[in-house]
Amino acid sequence: MDRIGFLGLGIMGSRMAANLRKAGFEVVVWNRTRARAEELGAPTADTPRSAAEGAGVVITMVVDAPEVEAVLFGDDGAAAGLAPGAMVVDMSTIAPAAVARIAARLAESDIGFVDAPVTGSKPRAEDGTLTIMAGGDETAFERARPLFEAMGELVVHAGPSGHGAMVKLLNNAVAAINAAAIAEAFDVGEAYGLDMERLLEVMSAGSAGSVMLGLKARPMLDRSYEPLFKLAHMLKDVRHALAEAEALGERFELAADAEALYTAADAMGLGDEDFAAVAEAVRARKAADTA
Repeated sequence: MDRIGFLGLGIMGSRMAANLRKAGFEVVVWNRTRARAEELGAPTADTPRSAAEGAGVVITMVVDAPEVEAVLFGDDGAAAGLAPGAMVVDMSTIAPAAVARIAARLAESDIGFVDAPVTGSKPRAEDGTLTIMAGGDETAFERARPLFEAMGELVVHAGPSGHGAMVKLLNNAVAAINAAAIAEAFDVGEAYGLDMERLLEVMSAGSAGSVMLGLKARPMLDRSYEPLFKLAHMLKDVRHALAEAEALGERFELAADAEALYTAADAMGLGDEDFAAVAEAVRARKAADTA
């Protein structure tokens, strides 16, 4: 693991790569928009393949499975630059079915694979306190553990391949439901004429208190949605969770309700805003109902 290739330097990836460097790892970075890689500083790579050449581990942190497959297997993809015995760690949030497909393809070249999505959004990515949930065999997980500990505070081996991805999807679906419920509660409170600061004070101290309330209540009340985690990405994760539930023959009705609200917010052009902007879909729905 003398060298790490890190592919994808968005809101999360740039901070995660920086923390690996702070921990003393040699990290070669690549990003589709080269300026972002240059902001992080040398060494940078022109292609995913050149970032991977000579690396023991490649980390991918992109939007979804098509992007993971593109940076690994596309033109100048990273997989072509890895030697047998190397490993790929995908820290994006993708479906378990995609995990199985990617792992099998890498295994043909004797390259290991760990699915290790993260939760905690921008602030925890910056200070290295993410929660990391990893799927893969024990040996591969232990090999990657030093990297995880440089980026995260809680590192969990969730189980075999695909289990990290599934844990992340369920976690994000619950977070999305929670944020949507907060938005609806605030909408009812505003309609009643409540002092919303007093409502928030009580909710924060009582049984309605949650991480989501702490993170999203103020943006919802102020209607300020600087992205810590983009709404479009949360919508993607909820849709993946629903697809997995359907494939298992399970019902996830609250997630389906949340998906409808996030879809509406995305259609309003709010996909690049923080997912607290689901509150705007709630407000728009009420306006449509009373029109």
